Amino acid sequence: MNDINLTPAATPSARLPQRRLRLAFVTETYPPEVNGVAATLSQIVEGMHRCQHEIQLIRPRQPDEAHADRGPAFREVLMRGLPIPNYPGLRMGLPSRRRLVALWRAQRPDAVHIATEGPLGWSALQAARQLGLPVVSDFRTNFHAYSRHYRLTWLTRPIMGYLRKFHNLAHCTMVPTTALQQDLEGSGFERLVVVARGVDTHRFDSRKRSSALRRSWGVDGDDDLVVACVGRLAPEKNLDVLLKAFAAIQSVRPDAKLLFVGDGPMRADLQRRCPQAVFAGQRSGDDLSAHYASADLLLFPSLTETFGNVTTEAMASGLPVVAYHYAAAAKLIRNGVNGVTVPFGDAQAYVHAAATSAADLANCRQMGGAARQSALELSWDAVVKRFESVVETAIRDDVAFEAPQLQAANRQAT
Repeated sequence: MNDINLTPAATPSARLPQRRLRLAFVTETYPPEVNGVAATLSQIVEGMHRCQHEIQLIRPRQPDEAHADRGPAFREVLMRGLPIPNYPGLRMGLPSRRRLVALWRAQRPDAVHIATEGPLGWSALQAARQLGLPVVSDFRTNFHAYSRHYRLTWLTRPIMGYLRKFHNLAHCTMVPTTALQQDLEGSGFERLVVVARGVDTHRFDSRKRSSALRRSWGVDGDDDLVVACVGRLAPEKNLDVLLKAFAAIQSVRPDAKLLFVGDGPMRADLQRRCPQAVFAGQRSGDDLSAHYASADLLLFPSLTETFGNVTTEAMASGLPVVAYHYAAAAKLIRNGVNGVTVPFGDAQAYVHAAATSAADLANCRQMGGAARQSALELSWDAVVKRFESVVETAIRDDVAFEAPQLQAANRQAT
């Protein structure tokens, strides 16, 4: 595999001691926005801050958002942005290369981490290259796969071409699984390194189950079944298969209740098609945790994830997950032990697995307990250390690459 070398190189720069780094993070989404990219990145940013590194967070300003200064070791730079159609609360950054060049000339970061590939991310990439700064990037969202769900398949190749060009200009690109690494390498992506994702097992915990919350959904007893769907209500989440799966569940568990947690462009259509379902809307923090823990089974039929944070959040909350065998589910779910997976794209198998899982509530809860135990092994501290190692390697390799050029320039000067 074409992987980045994570062992120290035999150069003088490799013997540099570990030090406090000045890191610029560039992203077009961050909490309080609710999505997997924002949630994951905030864990990395906060973790690096706890490791005493100096943080500069660059992101679009939300409407009516005031600047919040957290001190000299954590500064936010809020940029101009535009709302993203069909996704209320999310904004897209605007091209800002000149401002970023001026910002980083005034205070030069040791490295730039780019989490998203939008206009702000592209501007950051160009500014960093102009200034000779090491860049590490993340591949977090399958935008090229989304185009198939919006009847824009003609855009798949140009989007993939843009993403490949974007990430191949970075020193390395982080991906969450080995399977995604292999897939992208087959499409011409270079210098890929696997950095897994963790889960907050204190926030997401089966002990946050609430009988009162279940009653508010119209569920009277603990033996009644609540089937949850958590995430964006959008075509790329494959929700038509979810509705077929729930119909099959109702054939074996007529008492089953369907719970949607999230919002998106399909909400009105889903409400029309599923008038008996509970639409809880977008939730966050402890409120989101209680919604997870108060359900009994999570259906996650998406085919477009790079990882799928809802898988780990549900597992930490004591829920078995029914998912396709890829992304986080392929890595973490032991079929029939702590959840259920089916072959990628096999809708019939998915519907059957959902109905079979729901039919046996005792086994469902046994799998949920095993899922919780599996999630306890997913430490964010380990993920942050891995991220730190990748950034330090990119900085070291950049110094090693530039040193011969500097020596040649000095010889010419003398």
